[in-house]
Amino acid sequence: MTMNLNNLVNFKDKKAYYAKLVKDGAGVDEQANAYDDMMNALQNDMVAEINTQVDTKLSTFEANRRVDPKITNEEIKFFNDISTDVGSKNEIVLPETTVNEIFDDLVTQHPLFAALNLKTTGLRLKILKSDTKGAVVWGKIFDEIKGQLDQAFTEEKADQNKVTAFVVVPNDALEYGAAWLKQFVVTQITEAFAVGLEQAFLTGDGNQKPIGLNRNVAKDAPVTGGVYQEKKSAGTITLADSKTTSSEMGGIVRALSKKENGKPVVAQGNTVLVVTPGASIDFSAASMIQNVNGQWVFSLPFGVQIVESEFVPEGKVIAFVKGRYDAYTAGGVSIKQFDQTLAMEDMQLFTAKQFAYGKAKDNNAALVFDFKPTSPAKDFKNPDATSATPDPKA
Repeated sequence: MTMNLNNLVNFKDKKAYYAKLVKDGAGVDEQANAYDDMMNALQNDMVAEINTQVDTKLSTFEANRRVDPKITNEEIKFFNDISTDVGSKNEIVLPETTVNEIFDDLVTQHPLFAALNLKTTGLRLKILKSDTKGAVVWGKIFDEIKGQLDQAFTEEKADQNKVTAFVVVPNDALEYGAAWLKQFVVTQITEAFAVGLEQAFLTGDGNQKPIGLNRNVAKDAPVTGGVYQEKKSAGTITLADSKTTSSEMGGIVRALSKKENGKPVVAQGNTVLVVTPGASIDFSAASMIQNVNGQWVFSLPFGVQIVESEFVPEGKVIAFVKGRYDAYTAGGVSIKQFDQTLAMEDMQLFTAKQFAYGKAKDNNAALVFDFKPTSPAKDFKNPDATSATPDPKA
């Protein structure tokens, strides 16, 4: 059972504000405070959502299964144990079924991860790269094999980084029963990990975090102190008119249709443009057509797909080819009760951690473009709005 994220309105607003601070390069303390506000909003939204649905305390196996038919006996025992033994300081690993649900929620609720083909794997991660060599040789059916396809395999060091999140569980939630507690914990871990992974897979500098799509990973590119440099702009997207839009999309697909070593890649139908939420409207407006039935249809040429992310820098578009970025989460998700005083009343604080890895297969797997639409979608303003910048304390 998954929490309906559309009902978590305050969390979505706080997340947008946190993303803005990250993109603006705000100070560490300011970002940390905004992150705390975001997670507090998530917790409060979930408490409100659960309270609207819970009319009795559900503590039996049968009642828990009515709330979440997928919950297993192992999960019921695990979350019941948490609710009755919150004083434990030992690190415990979530049941595999729960971890799989977290991973599934990451992919299904966040389109970027689906486009990146995010995978989960064991704790040890090894990246093997290969380029096909050789050619097919024709001959009679019973002839000896005339040729073979040789694979030149190279192994790449895969430094995994730990992603850690805090899970806050109000004591009241401990009384709801295992199914509701599972939903509470899973949603917090999923959304906290999603924020960190999305930011890292797009713009991570590689210093104790994944190497983002907007980073230069060429073999001869300078890496200083573990930090990969940002890619230079490959050009400007204007969406000036339908012909220009088609030409620009075709140019992007063509540029991505080869590896760094010059070998071809099928980019048509596999190219994804990651844009800020507002920019997606400009792409829609530039590519909308009205069919013979009077219906408006949005379709970019060459099978280009648009994905929104609040962590794309303003005025930029990040383009990549599906299957050309290695995105992994590794190992189980372990949680541990935080062993320091929590500056909140009537709360239990846990830490949750998992390992992650991200890096483009080569430097031509992704490109960064400037985005300067010449005819952007009309920008209406709310006449009752008091400020263009969200109030972080609101």
